[in-house]
Amino acid sequence: MSHSISRTTATTAIASARPDLADTSVGELIGDVTRDLSTLIRQEFELATAELKQELIHSGKAAGTLGGAAFAGQMMLLFASLALWLTLARAIDWRWAALAVAALWALATAGLYLIGRDQLRRVQAPQRTIETLQEIPHTLGAR
Repeated sequence: MSHSISRTTATTAIASARPDLADTSVGELIGDVTRDLSTLIRQEFELATAELKQELIHSGKAAGTLGGAAFAGQMMLLFASLALWLTLARAIDWRWAALAVAALWALATAGLYLIGRDQLRRVQAPQRTIETLQEIPHTLGAR
């Protein structure tokens, strides 16, 4: 029974919180809706902007870290190549050892190039997006 009383009280409170629309013109109502919609869109845009800013900050930090890792990796490969060159130079002439290390890197470069080229050939245009964009003029009534 108390549940129905609280429901009735809530309904009365909601009804009393609504403005009296009997004396409000249609133009005023449309103006209110437009103003509220504009405020909502502006607030959503500000929220999206703030979220994107935070994501860009995190992405920038991650990119910097990855750049540092790439540099460290290059240094490691340089010194590993020098170590391999010096090790080979003990068994063969240092010029041939340098050529062997360079040939090893040439093979690695060619292999990575072929893999990357193959992956790029598999990239396709975003067909659904293109189709949707082509439908916009038709939807808006352009002929």
